[in-house]
Amino acid sequence: MIEFVQKREVLVKKDIDWLAVTALVTAMLVWASSFIALKSAIGPLGPMSVIFGRMFVASLCFVYFIKSFTKLKFNKDDIKYIVLMVFFEPCLYFIFEAKALQYTSAGQAGMITSMMPLITAVAAGIILKELITKRLIVGALLAVGGAVWLSLVTSSSENASNPLLGNTLEFFAMVCGAGYAITIRHLSEKFSALFLTAIQSFAGAIFFFPFAVWEYNNIGFTFDLDAMIWTVYLGVVVTLGGYGMFNFALGRIEASKAAVYINLIPIFALLLAFFVLGEKLGFIELVASAVILSGVFISQMPTERLKQAHIRRKARKQQ
Repeated sequence: MIEFVQKREVLVKKDIDWLAVTALVTAMLVWASSFIALKSAIGPLGPMSVIFGRMFVASLCFVYFIKSFTKLKFNKDDIKYIVLMVFFEPCLYFIFEAKALQYTSAGQAGMITSMMPLITAVAAGIILKELITKRLIVGALLAVGGAVWLSLVTSSSENASNPLLGNTLEFFAMVCGAGYAITIRHLSEKFSALFLTAIQSFAGAIFFFPFAVWEYNNIGFTFDLDAMIWTVYLGVVVTLGGYGMFNFALGRIEASKAAVYINLIPIFALLLAFFVLGEKLGFIELVASAVILSGVFISQMPTERLKQAHIRRKARKQQ
């Protein structure tokens, strides 16, 4: 048992995995751009049609790998967690998010994503038995506080017909995102990020297909070139790139810590909205963004001693 504890202590000495951090930051930037892409595409095409197109395009990128996926072995627990993963995201998550963007602005929706870390941190502590440190809690609270402040001082766009309803729907999407982060953390111990991202894409395309057909027959949509380009971008860059990097990072870092990076999305979304959509970025918004960054930084500060103490306590309980 002593040897086991010593081995575990060696593994936690490297407190910051910079490869995982880089993957997470890039994934957050890509995901932030999805709010602008979705908002731009949903008008001409309709929400469910855009999500189906996104998943279908992403699925095409994985067709080449299907043969290698058939060689993988699954047990009952694997199937259970895969079903849960798909149920949380893309299915429920994108239903809530697509509907949210019909009522709120891209920037506001991006800001609501800051609520996910606290939900994920609590769930990871209960389900995965991950260590929840005081620094993690303080950092997450600070980041959420900054995001709420950012949301309050930012004006709604002309396209936000009902921001309260839209932001509420986006909150429900974050609850689903937390469930997704927990299940993917378990699955990433056995399966590659490539496979998990492919499963999400195939399942999403199948799930949203009947919704898209119904939408086309009952509502109709316009084949707008810009909307089509945004949909392809969502399928290739956001789904394939963003989820691939996030799933890769979750194989190297705790779910509770990885979720804190979600707080970067409001900043990136605000900046992209400024450069792409021409929305104003004032001094107060910049200060609020700095508060969010501070929260993310505090949550990632080294906690080696606390981790070692946590490992020793678990080892003593196992004796």
